[in-house]
Amino acid sequence: MALVYLTCGVIFGVILSRSGAADYNYIQAMFLFTSFQLYGIIGTAVVITAPGIWLIKRYGRTVLGKPIAIELKPQHRGNVAGGVLFGIGWSMCGMCPGPIFVNIGEGKVYAIAALAGALAGAGLFGAIYTRVQGLFRLPRLVVGTGDG
Repeated sequence: MALVYLTCGVIFGVILSRSGAADYNYIQAMFLFTSFQLYGIIGTAVVITAPGIWLIKRYGRTVLGKPIAIELKPQHRGNVAGGVLFGIGWSMCGMCPGPIFVNIGEGKVYAIAALAGALAGAGLFGAIYTRVQGLFRLPRLVVGTGDG
């Protein structure tokens, strides 16, 4: 099964690379509203994915018949603050988590700094979570279960 995941990841990475979705210049052009190519890619992804999500929600089963449920995450102030921080980081370094690995795979050394920044930010958030939990009305974190 790991080989299937690896293959899907490589295919996704190649698509990100060839479409320009992992290219710093395309991403900066998107944020500066000088090019709308990436908006088209994102819109196409939504149009292609939406029917599949609708079917999963409607029938609650995968193609192989296994049960599946999509639960909504709770809404809280942290969603807004996290989204703003994510957007700032994305626009500054020109890549979000997927493209970080695509850029590393393409041999772009500066992407290692973006990966280090993403890991440092996630680690810092984990370290201060209990201090900001009340301020942003964040949910209780249950360590080790995947819930939270």
